[in-house]
Amino acid sequence: MNLGESLFNARKSRGLTQEEAAGKLGVSRQTVSKWEMGETLPDIRQAKRLAVLYGVSLDELIDFDVSVREIQDVIDRTTEEVSAKIDWTKAWSRQYPILGRYRDEVDVSRYETPLLRLLDELEADCRYSALDAFLVLKDILGGLWNQKNSR
Repeated sequence: MNLGESLFNARKSRGLTQEEAAGKLGVSRQTVSKWEMGETLPDIRQAKRLAVLYGVSLDELIDFDVSVREIQDVIDRTTEEVSAKIDWTKAWSRQYPILGRYRDEVDVSRYETPLLRLLDELEADCRYSALDAFLVLKDILGGLWNQKNSR
Protein backbone atom coordinates (compact mmCIF):
# COMPACT_ATOMS: atom_id res chain seq x y z
CA MET A 1 0.00 0.00 0.00
CA ASN A 2 1.38 3.42 -0.90
CA LEU A 3 1.20 6.57 1.20
CA GLY A 4 -1.75 7.95 -0.76
CA GLU A 5 -3.80 4.82 -0.09
CA SER A 6 -2.75 4.94 3.56
CA LEU A 7 -3.91 8.55 3.84
CA PHE A 8 -7.21 7.72 2.15
CA ASN A 9 -7.87 4.69 4.39
CA ALA A 10 -6.88 6.52 7.57
CA ARG A 11 -9.18 9.44 6.71
CA LYS A 12 -12.07 7.11 5.84
CA SER A 13 -11.58 5.13 9.06
CA ARG A 14 -12.12 8.38 10.98
CA GLY A 15 -15.28 9.11 8.97
CA LEU A 16 -13.97 12.36 7.53
CA THR A 17 -14.52 13.78 4.07
CA GLN A 18 -11.62 15.34 2.20
CA GLU A 19 -13.21 18.72 2.81
CA GLU A 20 -13.50 18.13 6.57
CA ALA A 21 -9.90 16.93 6.80
CA ALA A 22 -8.71 19.89 4.73
CA GLY A 23 -10.57 22.33 6.98
CA LYS A 24 -9.01 20.88 10.12
CA LEU A 25 -5.55 20.96 8.54
CA GLY A 26 -5.85 24.42 7.05
CA VAL A 27 -5.27 23.24 3.47
CA SER A 28 -7.52 22.96 0.42
CA ARG A 29 -9.59 19.90 -0.39
CA GLN A 30 -7.55 19.61 -3.59
CA THR A 31 -4.36 19.33 -1.53
CA VAL A 32 -5.81 16.42 0.44
CA SER A 33 -6.96 14.84 -2.83
CA LYS A 34 -3.48 15.18 -4.37
CA TRP A 35 -1.90 13.55 -1.30
CA GLU A 36 -4.34 10.65 -1.51
CA MET A 37 -3.84 10.27 -5.27
CA GLY A 38 -0.07 10.23 -4.78
CA GLU A 39 0.38 13.30 -6.97
CA THR A 40 2.12 15.20 -4.16
CA LEU A 41 3.39 14.35 -0.68
CA PRO A 42 2.67 16.15 2.57
CA ASP A 43 5.74 17.63 4.23
CA ILE A 44 6.79 16.18 7.59
CA ARG A 45 4.82 18.78 9.60
CA GLN A 46 1.69 18.11 7.57
CA ALA A 47 2.21 14.36 7.89
CA LYS A 48 2.43 14.69 11.68
CA ARG A 49 -0.77 16.78 11.73
CA LEU A 50 -2.45 14.14 9.55
CA ALA A 51 -1.40 11.40 11.96
CA VAL A 52 -2.83 13.35 14.91
CA LEU A 53 -6.06 14.11 13.04
CA TYR A 54 -6.51 10.49 12.03
CA GLY A 55 -5.59 9.16 15.47
CA VAL A 56 -2.58 7.11 14.36
CA SER A 57 1.16 7.36 14.84
CA LEU A 58 3.29 8.68 12.01
CA ASP A 59 4.65 5.15 11.54
CA GLU A 60 1.13 3.75 11.35
CA LEU A 61 0.16 6.41 8.85
CA ILE A 62 3.07 5.53 6.62
CA ASP A 63 2.43 1.78 6.95
CA PHE A 64 -1.34 1.97 7.49
CA ASP A 65 -2.97 -1.43 7.27
CA VAL A 66 -6.76 -1.33 7.20
CA SER A 67 -7.25 -4.92 8.33
CA VAL A 68 -5.07 -4.45 11.42
CA ARG A 69 -6.89 -1.23 12.29
CA GLU A 70 -10.28 -2.88 11.77
CA ILE A 71 -9.31 -5.77 14.04
CA GLN A 72 -8.14 -3.35 16.73
CA ASP A 73 -11.42 -1.42 16.44
CA VAL A 74 -13.42 -4.64 16.87
CA ILE A 75 -11.35 -5.56 19.94
CA ASP A 76 -11.89 -2.09 21.39
CA ARG A 77 -15.66 -2.36 20.90
CA THR A 78 -16.02 -5.91 22.26
CA THR A 79 -17.39 -5.91 25.78
CA GLU A 80 -16.43 -8.49 28.38
CA GLU A 81 -20.01 -9.78 28.27
CA VAL A 82 -19.81 -10.45 24.52
CA SER A 83 -16.28 -11.83 24.82
CA ALA A 84 -17.44 -14.34 27.44
CA LYS A 85 -19.98 -15.75 24.94
CA ILE A 86 -17.38 -16.39 22.24
CA ASP A 87 -15.77 -19.80 21.90
CA TRP A 88 -12.32 -18.37 21.16
CA THR A 89 -10.76 -21.77 20.51
CA LYS A 90 -13.37 -22.52 17.86
CA ALA A 91 -13.03 -19.04 16.36
CA TRP A 92 -9.23 -19.20 16.16
CA SER A 93 -9.28 -22.80 14.91
CA ARG A 94 -10.52 -21.50 11.57
CA GLN A 95 -7.18 -19.76 11.19
CA TYR A 96 -5.16 -22.35 13.11
CA PRO A 97 -6.74 -25.81 12.67
CA ILE A 98 -4.45 -27.34 15.33
CA LEU A 99 -6.60 -25.57 17.95
CA GLY A 100 -9.59 -27.63 16.87
CA ARG A 101 -7.87 -30.98 17.04
CA TYR A 102 -5.02 -30.88 19.58
CA ARG A 103 -7.17 -32.23 22.42
CA ASP A 104 -7.44 -35.49 20.48
CA GLU A 105 -3.68 -35.62 19.95
CA VAL A 106 -2.18 -34.27 23.18
CA ASP A 107 -2.39 -35.55 26.75
CA VAL A 108 -3.57 -32.17 28.05
CA SER A 109 -3.57 -33.33 31.68
CA ARG A 110 0.23 -33.70 31.47
CA TYR A 111 0.55 -29.93 30.99
CA GLU A 112 -2.29 -28.73 33.21
CA THR A 113 -0.60 -29.24 36.61
CA PRO A 114 2.62 -27.34 35.85
CA LEU A 115 0.69 -24.55 34.14
CA LEU A 116 -1.73 -24.23 37.06
CA ARG A 117 1.27 -24.08 39.42
CA LEU A 118 2.75 -21.22 37.35
CA LEU A 119 -0.56 -19.36 37.42
CA ASP A 120 -0.83 -19.81 41.18
CA GLU A 121 2.74 -18.57 41.65
CA LEU A 122 2.08 -15.47 39.57
CA GLU A 123 -1.05 -14.74 41.58
CA ALA A 124 0.71 -15.22 44.91
CA ASP A 125 4.10 -13.67 44.14
CA CYS A 126 2.80 -10.63 42.31
CA ARG A 127 -0.66 -10.41 43.88
CA TYR A 128 -2.24 -10.64 40.42
CA SER A 129 -5.82 -11.59 39.81
CA ALA A 130 -6.35 -14.94 38.11
CA LEU A 131 -7.03 -13.18 34.80
CA ASP A 132 -3.94 -10.97 35.09
CA ALA A 133 -1.77 -14.00 35.93
CA PHE A 134 -3.15 -15.80 32.87
CA LEU A 135 -2.46 -12.80 30.62
CA VAL A 136 1.09 -12.45 31.95
CA LEU A 137 1.77 -16.16 31.40
CA LYS A 138 0.31 -15.91 27.89
CA ASP A 139 2.55 -12.90 27.19
CA ILE A 140 5.62 -14.73 28.51
CA LEU A 141 4.85 -17.67 26.21
CA GLY A 142 4.33 -15.28 23.29
CA GLY A 143 7.68 -13.64 23.99
CA LEU A 144 9.41 -17.01 24.13
CA TRP A 145 7.76 -17.97 20.83
CA ASN A 146 9.00 -14.77 19.18
CA GLN A 147 12.46 -15.29 20.65
CA LYS A 148 12.63 -18.87 19.39
CA ASN A 149 11.50 -17.90 15.89
CA SER A 150 13.94 -15.00 15.57
CA ARG A 151 16.98 -17.28 15.84
